[in-house]
Amino acid sequence: MAAKPCEIRVLHIVPALFDANDGVIGGGERYAFELARHMAAEVSTRLLTFGEQDRLERLGDLDVRVIGQPWKVRGQAGNPFSLAVLDELLKADIVHCHQQHILTSSLAAAFCRFTGRKVFVSDLGGGGWDISSYISTDRWYHGHLHLSKYSRCISGQDNKPYSHVILGGVDTEKFSPGSHESVGGPVVFAGRLLPHKGVDDLVKALPHHLKLELIGQVFDDRYLDALRKIADGKQIVFRHDCDDDQLIDAYRRSLCVVLPSVYRTMYGEETCVPELLGQTLLEGMACGAPVICTRVACMPEIVQDGVTGFVVPPNDPAALAERIGWLRDHPSEARELGHAGRRRVLDKFTWPAVVRRCLTIYEDTLHTDVPRAQPNQNRDRLAARDRP
Repeated sequence: MAAKPCEIRVLHIVPALFDANDGVIGGGERYAFELARHMAAEVSTRLLTFGEQDRLERLGDLDVRVIGQPWKVRGQAGNPFSLAVLDELLKADIVHCHQQHILTSSLAAAFCRFTGRKVFVSDLGGGGWDISSYISTDRWYHGHLHLSKYSRCISGQDNKPYSHVILGGVDTEKFSPGSHESVGGPVVFAGRLLPHKGVDDLVKALPHHLKLELIGQVFDDRYLDALRKIADGKQIVFRHDCDDDQLIDAYRRSLCVVLPSVYRTMYGEETCVPELLGQTLLEGMACGAPVICTRVACMPEIVQDGVTGFVVPPNDPAALAERIGWLRDHPSEARELGHAGRRRVLDKFTWPAVVRRCLTIYEDTLHTDVPRAQPNQNRDRLAARDRP
C-alpha cells in the first residue's frame, strides 16, 4: 500500500559545501534549503549537506545533517563524497538530489533504485567528475524537477513524462514591501559579481544623476577591477557583505532591481546557462520593486514585459538605460509595475506552492512502477554550467 503524504520521509541532498551555523552560501544552496525548510512543515524532511565538521541540527521543523570533511572528488570542492550518505538514504522514502552531475547524486540514485526508494533530481548548476560524464544517468532518477521551462528545454526533456517544472519560491513574509513607497531610490543589482551576470552593461547604462548599488560577493578580482574602472565618475556603491535584512532594505528602497545576465561576457566567454532561475528578480518583485532583466535563459518566464517590469536584449547598455530612465520619469507607473510583480510572486512563486508541486510528483510516482534504469548512450554535456 502506498504511503500517504503525511507518512513519507523526504531527504534533500545538497552537494555544495554548507555550514548550518553560517547559513546557505549561494543561490543554489538557498533554493535547496528553503525548499526543504518549507517542506518540513508538511512532511518529515531532512537536509543532508557537507561542511568542515559533522553536525546534526534542528532548524524549526527541519533536521539538517552536515557531513564533515568529505572527500572532494578529484579535488573538486563542489563534488563532495562520503559513504556516510548511505546511512541517511536508509532513513528516507523519497530522495531529492540538487545536482545531477556529481558522484554523490549518482550513488544516491543507484542505491535508491536497488533498494526500492524513489529518487528525483533538480539541476541547480555546477557539477564535477561523475559517471554521467560517460553514460547517461537521466533515467536513474524517477523524475527530473526543473526550476524553469528553459532548464527543461536545454536538458532535452521537453516532452519526457518524467520531466516536470516546479519553479522557484520566495519567502513572501520576509521579502515584502516596506511601509513607505520608494521615491528616487537607487538602481539595485544583487548577485555574485561574475562576468556572465552582465554587471558591466548595467554600469555603462547608469545615467550619471542616478545611484546604483551593486550587492554581492566578489568571485573574480579581474572583473571587479574592470567594474571599478567603468564606474569611475558615477554614483556607484559596491556592497559585498549584506545580510538578508540589508538586502531586503535595498530592494524596498530601490527605483528598480536589475539582472542583466548575458550569454557572452565582456571577455568573449560564452555560457548557455547564465541563469537557471533568477532568484533576485523574484525577491525584488516580492518586495514590490519593478524589475528589469535581459532576454536570457529563464528570466522572461519570471518578468512579464510591460506588466511587472521590462525585458531587454542582452549586451545592450542603451536599452537598459532607456528603461531605467523611463521608470525614473514615470513613478506612478513604476509603482504599479512593482505591485503587479508582488501579485505575480504570490500567485506562482511561493515556497508552499513549490512544495505542493513536489509532493504531488512524489506521490504520483509512489503509485507507479517505473522500470529500473538502463544504460544509455553518451549524451552531450553543456559547455558551461553556472550556479543560479
